[in-house]
Amino acid sequence: MKMAELVFIPFPAMGHVVPAVQTAKLLVEFDNRVSTTVLLMKPAIDSSTIKYTESLAASTLPDRMRFIELPSLDELGSRKGVWLDSLIEGQKPRVKEFVSKIVSKSELSPDSPRLAGFVFDAFCTGMKDLAGEFGVPWYVFSSSGAAFLGCLLYLQALHDEQNVDITEFKNSDAMLEIPSFVNPMAARLLPSMTFRKDSVLVLVGVARRLREASGIVVNTFTELESHAVNSFSKIGTPPLYPVGPIVNVASDKSNDNREIMEWLDDQPSSSVVFLCFGSLGSFCVDQVKQIAYALEHSGKRFLWVLRKPSKGQMESASDFQETLPEGFLDRTTELGKVIGWAPQAEILAHRAIGGFVSHCGWNSILESIYFGVPIAAWPIYAEQQFNAFQLVTELGLGGEIKIDYIEGSNSDGYEIVSADTIKKGIEGLMEDDNEIRKRVKNMSQVSKQALTAGGSSHSSLGRLIADVMSNIP
Repeated sequence: MKMAELVFIPFPAMGHVVPAVQTAKLLVEFDNRVSTTVLLMKPAIDSSTIKYTESLAASTLPDRMRFIELPSLDELGSRKGVWLDSLIEGQKPRVKEFVSKIVSKSELSPDSPRLAGFVFDAFCTGMKDLAGEFGVPWYVFSSSGAAFLGCLLYLQALHDEQNVDITEFKNSDAMLEIPSFVNPMAARLLPSMTFRKDSVLVLVGVARRLREASGIVVNTFTELESHAVNSFSKIGTPPLYPVGPIVNVASDKSNDNREIMEWLDDQPSSSVVFLCFGSLGSFCVDQVKQIAYALEHSGKRFLWVLRKPSKGQMESASDFQETLPEGFLDRTTELGKVIGWAPQAEILAHRAIGGFVSHCGWNSILESIYFGVPIAAWPIYAEQQFNAFQLVTELGLGGEIKIDYIEGSNSDGYEIVSADTIKKGIEGLMEDDNEIRKRVKNMSQVSKQALTAGGSSHSSLGRLIADVMSNIP
């Protein structure tokens, strides 16, 4: 029996590493002819990634799956484009060295898996030349949705074919006809990387390399993004493999989470609004106070993950006291909890959660849909405004706090959303039996069916594996 080994190279950030690891695991569990190795480059972008990779190193992975941390690089520069290029070029020799060992082992032992290809994160495709050196195909893994990839291809065409200066779309109300969307979108909602000269070239480069891959593996499912998925067939890209939603449903039994889950156990069903803004999401002190006022005056039960304005994790009661309005914790002690970190997927899965105020990272959107919890969108940075537009306007699966909020968009660095606006958004989110809640519940069922035998994502995984196996002589 032919055995295939795929080498995954994720971008070293939480929102990229987790779905890549889960996809590698999914492939191993799907077909016993497939082995996977995940190579994590360092340094990681955030502390949450470090914590997650440490937990992986201490965990028991499925048979035929490995997780290897590469040695860290030191001097990478501060600008995004320079940092990424330095990371890719610095780690190439280390990836090559490790993969050479896989090849040598397979040559010495006929029973060992044969290197069948690389799976590069969309932002790591600068390593694609390695696939050529080893004579194997390479695939792209996108932790973002199909519509986002379609947007990158659209922007690349504007840049390369029409000589459009994409950075001039910053703060623009021009309406863009992006092929992966049904509805036109205001240009100011494009990913924030498009508005800077250095980083827009990174996105354009990613889009160019997408067209060269043997296939594009996407963390989505066809029923959610049917228009976006179908749009790829019209522009001549490599095969698209929607394999999601990739959601880590394993329960975290650590003592750190016990108090949170026990508190949720005591709350009525669908009564708690959960506020969480990702591993890097934070607000200035004035904005934190407006959120606190909104929660207190709404009277809704809440669970709020609050991070320091410096993007650090809150570690003690004094951290909260310094940031929140005076007396807030005492006045709301029966109403809710403010915490520094939380197992997001496990919380969204809890029956007590009735709504989710989210930054609209793609993983968070998929988790909310999978667990049937509606979102009030409050994007902060990166492609989150784009995702929020997709969720609210394109898919009709979310409400909003402010979908065009952009971190640092004002001259003083901060835009303040009022407590009244936040309160209105929370109250709308938590309404019983509203249309959005019904649609999210229905899509939740569809998302779970997509992963079962005969489902769209299950079938897509099968096609991907068949393509991988066809490359082994």
